[in-house]
Amino acid sequence: MTRRLPLRLRLASCLRRFRRREEGVASVEFVVVFPLLMMILFSSVELGVITLRQVMLDRAVDLTVRDIRLGTGGNMQHDTIRDAICARTGLVTTCTQSLRLEMVQLDPFNWAGVDTTPDCIESVEEVNPVTTFINGDSNDLMFLRACMSFSPLFPYWGLGDKLQKDGDGRIRLYAASAFVQEPK
Repeated sequence: MTRRLPLRLRLASCLRRFRRREEGVASVEFVVVFPLLMMILFSSVELGVITLRQVMLDRAVDLTVRDIRLGTGGNMQHDTIRDAICARTGLVTTCTQSLRLEMVQLDPFNWAGVDTTPDCIESVEEVNPVTTFINGDSNDLMFLRACMSFSPLFPYWGLGDKLQKDGDGRIRLYAASAFVQEPK
């Protein structure tokens, strides 16, 4: 009759043998490191795309505001301004549906400030009516804010999973500009 070792000694002996073995060492390292490297890669791509979209939105708003301020864009209304911004963003395919503009006139002598929570479209399919859009006259201080929402490239992996999203899983980008309209 053979006497069996206690469970604790058998486990210790099994772990010692496992630790001395060298088969599959590269596989274990690959399984541990590969998901981490992929998460870093996907997060880098996601951050790069978000940064590129933000820069393009800022640039498009700045160029459009310049046209409004100098009066070279004509008498621009909401849809004209939105289309001018969308034509200059480049990378955003659903810009006309996902871009929301807010333009208000400010009184520098009786400062009331601007609402700090931008108004954004909740979904590409829903088109909300314009909430605040006032064209200014000569020498009026105007504030234009654009809010664009879009779906992340990798919504459930890496950075895309950690970003703050709306109810439809879309990320929001904001661009704002204040300007004084030139005299006519």
